[in-house]
Amino acid sequence: MSEDRHAQANTLLGTAGTARTRIGSEASQQASRRWWDADATQYHETHADFLGVDSPDGEFVWCPEGLHEGDMHLLGEVAGKRILEVGCGSAPCSRWLAGQGAHPVGLDLSRGMLERGVAAMARGGPQVPLVQAGAESLPFADAAFDLACSAFGAIPFVADSAQVMREVARVLRPGGRWVFSVNHPMRWIFPDDPGEAGLVASIPYFDRTPYVEVDDEGKATYVEHHRTIGDRVREIVAAGLILEDIIEPDWPEWLDREWGQWSPLRGELFPGTAIFVTRKPTT
Repeated sequence: MSEDRHAQANTLLGTAGTARTRIGSEASQQASRRWWDADATQYHETHADFLGVDSPDGEFVWCPEGLHEGDMHLLGEVAGKRILEVGCGSAPCSRWLAGQGAHPVGLDLSRGMLERGVAAMARGGPQVPLVQAGAESLPFADAAFDLACSAFGAIPFVADSAQVMREVARVLRPGGRWVFSVNHPMRWIFPDDPGEAGLVASIPYFDRTPYVEVDDEGKATYVEHHRTIGDRVREIVAAGLILEDIIEPDWPEWLDREWGQWSPLRGELFPGTAIFVTRKPTT
């Protein structure tokens, strides 16, 4: 990742280098909690406007390509529905859903990110309950929700994303939808660079070894996990869910904004996002 756009977190956590190493759920979760707490301020300085974090009613943007749930309707009818947002961050998506008449709950591992959402709600607009917890063990009863969603939350950062799929399937009612967006798996093979250096494939697509940043003592400060498209499909099916669609958004002509590794240059050549639309069977 770029040091400049995460300088505050890197300084606070003492990030000293990178590694490709196996890391389990507990260590991965600890690293992610610390990272997103440390990066919350700078992350929002960069992305809050695009995500609508400080707008009165929030916004539901699925990805850096700018797809909005108000246009896409990937969740279907939301009014009156109980909705779980997994990895909600500062919860602009949940707040937008509440404004559409839904009853969302936002869940995130990071207290720093959730506090940013609390501050946004304190200024008015829809109010949403927020829960601090990890995605691999959801603190909710079976069939507690009609719908579930995640816009780049949790899934790329957990060691056991198959467990997340099972947990979401558990808390969904029969017939409920689960829609989530993640960085497109093919992005794994390119350096994390929005420029020309990011057009050169250099990492094996089939290497699932996590990307880890570490401090001077080798302790993980940031972790990101890779799954292929096939891995994602198998995890969904193994959880008893039905895969209805995989959306790979085009880069829109109107968008000249860079977002981390996302850029018009790269977006013209290959997808940056994959959105998985799934459903729990009714029987």
